[in-house]
Amino acid sequence: MIEFSVTVLGSGSAIPTSKQNPSSQLVTYNNNRYLIDCGEGTQMQMIKHKVRHSHLDNVFISHLHGDHFYGLIGLLNSFHLMRREKPLHLFAPKDLEKVIEVHLEVSNTTLYYPLIFHPLEDYDDQPLLDNDQIKISCFPLKHSIPVWGFLFKENELKRRLDKTFVEKYSPDFQQMADIKNGADFLSPDGELLSNESITLPPKPARSFAYCSDTAYLQSTGTYAKGVDLLYHESTFDNGMEALAKKTLHSTAVDAARVAKEAGAGKLMLGHYSARFQEDLNRLLNEAKEVFPNSILSREGETYFL
Repeated sequence: MIEFSVTVLGSGSAIPTSKQNPSSQLVTYNNNRYLIDCGEGTQMQMIKHKVRHSHLDNVFISHLHGDHFYGLIGLLNSFHLMRREKPLHLFAPKDLEKVIEVHLEVSNTTLYYPLIFHPLEDYDDQPLLDNDQIKISCFPLKHSIPVWGFLFKENELKRRLDKTFVEKYSPDFQQMADIKNGADFLSPDGELLSNESITLPPKPARSFAYCSDTAYLQSTGTYAKGVDLLYHESTFDNGMEALAKKTLHSTAVDAARVAKEAGAGKLMLGHYSARFQEDLNRLLNEAKEVFPNSILSREGETYFL
């Protein structure tokens, strides 16, 4: 089965601590890697947890608060020093392009590779990326500055070969490929077997939604409808609901409400305030009261869909 996974590189909010790094996650699909947010120290986390740079061609920045992008300049420069040649696509709020240009100008750096910038403001209903395997789109959230969430959806999979058919007729490689693409099969004795009779329905397509810094929004559940794994920031506990509303962040209960409304398979909490780093289970337990299938994001851990 094609790998579809999420590796957590940073799970904290605002200021780095000895136990928490700022936001960053790496989505892997079929050996292609997609970096979401790039807080301070993301490079070091990639090195520490043996995340390879190969096949990382797309970076997504949710918004322009420093704990979500201050690690990006260093990463871009490292790719430059490594003599990367293939293009890197950056999907981010439009003002980030100016920030990058200033850094490159004052450091007298001309990147060795093409950096292709895609302003998130230019995308509405159209996907950011869409190929024969996966579709990636963005959706609006609510924070003190413009912010977007990201949705990764596996495109519809092909029908699977029925093992009984394979054992009986021993089709060659090309015939199996044709059948997976919808072709019927002509048996050695001249019988035409329909595609549906020799294949099984495809496995359900998988999906992952990343909800960065945001106040609770009912619309988020609509955008993330039915996802297998929902990451949603949970900066505060329920006793700090007033502060969450003031700062346009979410509590663990807010995150759980979104997961329940979305009908998500699993909720992953993150973006923890440093005040909870010694007792994250407080957030987890509050979320589980509303949405039982909740987990904590743990730095260095990979979660498979």
